[in-house]
Amino acid sequence: MNRLMSIFAAVMIVLSAVVRFGHVSQTLEFFVSAVAIIPLAAMMGQATESIAAHAGPRLGGLLSATFGNAVELIIGIFSLQQGLYSLVKASITGSIIGNLLFVLGLSFFIGGIRHPIQYFNLRVARSNASMLMLGVGIAFVVPTIFSMTSQSNRYTLSFGVAAVSLVIYILGLFFSLFTHREVFAYIEDASAEAEEHGEVKYRLWPAILLLLVATVLVSVESDWLVGNVKSIAQGLGWSEVFIGVVVVAVIGNAAEHASAVWMAWKNRMDLSLEIAVGSTLQVAMFIAPVLFFTSLVMGNPFQLVFSWPELVSMVAAVLLVVVLMLDGESNWLEGAMAVGAYLVLAVGFYTLQSA
Repeated sequence: MNRLMSIFAAVMIVLSAVVRFGHVSQTLEFFVSAVAIIPLAAMMGQATESIAAHAGPRLGGLLSATFGNAVELIIGIFSLQQGLYSLVKASITGSIIGNLLFVLGLSFFIGGIRHPIQYFNLRVARSNASMLMLGVGIAFVVPTIFSMTSQSNRYTLSFGVAAVSLVIYILGLFFSLFTHREVFAYIEDASAEAEEHGEVKYRLWPAILLLLVATVLVSVESDWLVGNVKSIAQGLGWSEVFIGVVVVAVIGNAAEHASAVWMAWKNRMDLSLEIAVGSTLQVAMFIAPVLFFTSLVMGNPFQLVFSWPELVSMVAAVLLVVVLMLDGESNWLEGAMAVGAYLVLAVGFYTLQSA
């Protein structure tokens, strides 16, 4: 499987270079670059998991939390360089609703087909629910509402929210990796089980080299991808918001999508939730603040003020998932409801292009 993925990634990289330098088509360049990022993202994920397994549960957990959404961060930075602020915020929105509704919903659905009732750690679910309410339900809502009455303070609001979110995210890592490790013991058990069954894909130094190479290639492909967003929007009639919410978000999270669903199929729901919800928290409380501070360094700060469709979609996704998680169990019908909600939101964002 690793060899096939490497071959596929190499073919797509060469093809994207041919399309790019051959000036074949901007539309084709956009989609070929998008497809090329998917196997590269999977390789980055495997390399990170291998490094984490060798580093031990604490440092490994920190590495996984840091590099888990590296693709979204890279795409976001290139989008900031192009001044595509609406694309940055839309990709944040898409990652959040995609992870919560589509990934988690599909995990519930696929896992529920094989296992009628699946159970997960209720204490961890409640902790994640609280973090979701803070990281999305409060941190994104407050700047949008307050900015309606004080236009001149938008950057101050964004700065305060980004700083607090980042601090709380770091505290959450300290909580899970140090002070309350026993609550999250399933992560350490999973790492030990992976090593025991030979699921660690690479040795340490090959994994580090692979992570570096894949990161560079993802950066190149992301630059080509983002550079064609405006032409795609004009040519296909898609809005930047739709491209960010659906296309870019799916590309950046494709590897994690597959991992979460596979864990659910194997009835390892704690890990499935950790992938889907943990990735959401990382985007909301780590990636978004880092992108904001990066924009400050670039001299072109963007505001963490979302449009009402984006805001309502994220809050609705959080509320639905919180309700689904609080009983500590899942089934295929709950998964179908979550996926259905995602499809409704995706159609809604698609209609914005003709507004």
